[in-house]
Amino acid sequence: MVKQEVHSSQFTYEDYLLFPDDGKRHEIIDGDHCVTPAPKTKHQKVSFNLTIAIGSFVKQRGLGLVLAAPFDVILSDEDVVQPDLLFVSTARAGIVTEDNIRGAPDLVVEIISETTRKKDEVTKRKLYERFGVQEYWVVDPELETAKIFRRTQRGYGRAVELSKEANDTLTTELFAGFELALTEIFN
Repeated sequence: MVKQEVHSSQFTYEDYLLFPDDGKRHEIIDGDHCVTPAPKTKHQKVSFNLTIAIGSFVKQRGLGLVLAAPFDVILSDEDVVQPDLLFVSTARAGIVTEDNIRGAPDLVVEIISETTRKKDEVTKRKLYERFGVQEYWVVDPELETAKIFRRTQRGYGRAVELSKEANDTLTTELFAGFELALTEIFN
């Protein structure tokens, strides 16, 4: 009997460490290598506004750690992502290392662009749900909307959809008392 070698095209964290530092976002999802170009100005403005608002609230109350991309989140050996923004509660600080986050953050925020819409709304939503991220926010700078997915016993419940046009305010059970008007995110 001839033994046949099986070659896997799945990428792992070890492969990820060899990817070039080229200004693009490199991620591995289910073993597939995903590359995204650097974000545009509108994306970065929204990211900054969210980082300041959430970061200040969390820091003032000693709730945990807020980090903005690029920063590696290792969910498994075949799932390494760089969310636009993440929060890890003080109670779960053990997943934070000097180099990366090893496990699911409590909150992940992805700011979508024309090149990442499907990946953020479908692929990453399923990934974050599978690994137990408590809340996942999909923020759309073009439509000026936010979809909030919250974990239930059966995974993510139906998304709460908010819009700047409706003068909606974003809240979260992760930060008691936190309120952020969408007008402040998309200004």
